[in-house]
Amino acid sequence: MAIPGEKCGPAPRRLLVFGRVPEPGRVKTRLIPALGAAAAAALYQRLLYDTLTTAAGMTDVRVEFWCDATDEEWPRGRKLAERFGVSGHRQLGADLGARMYHALGAELTTPPHPAVLIGSDCPGYDRAFLNQAFLVLADEDVVLGPALDGGYALIGVKWPAARLFSDIPWSTGAVLRLTRARLRALGWSWSELTPLRDIDRPEDLASFPNLLQEPNS
Repeated sequence: MAIPGEKCGPAPRRLLVFGRVPEPGRVKTRLIPALGAAAAAALYQRLLYDTLTTAAGMTDVRVEFWCDATDEEWPRGRKLAERFGVSGHRQLGADLGARMYHALGAELTTPPHPAVLIGSDCPGYDRAFLNQAFLVLADEDVVLGPALDGGYALIGVKWPAARLFSDIPWSTGAVLRLTRARLRALGWSWSELTPLRDIDRPEDLASFPNLLQEPNS
């Protein structure tokens, strides 16, 4: 049985995209006071589509769209996955940490099993960044893509540990700090990529003025 510290073998690389159906009032709720529910949902749809387009263009990677959806929304979530030619899955778990842990461990057989999980609200994702995450996992147990708000925009693991995802105050500036502390406690090795800015708050919009413009298509 493989243990943390072992290099990745020929196991298939998995790229997990976490997202939601872009329904007004259900996504980017912290942007609603600034944009309104419809515009916030439209912005999120653009971010989600850009992320799935980038992910689907990766080579030698199995891409999975994990959708946080109600029963009514899930058929739309499945169609989104089909639209981009990736597999569709429904998130399961009481909170974000439980949902991430479940998704990263899904279909896990014998580790090491490299899996990278990203969100769908970060304009900075590109193929070079995602490929770098998998390269890091060749030598490290975990890779983190820090977010400038104190969380992370990417996490990659060979073998998920519940301790990395439980009792974390998600959507706060303490997420990255606590995750590092958990990694030290586990004795796992990790490296961090270039920090990225995601879009959660109205003040984040100033860094991406082009996203508020109508796309050409």
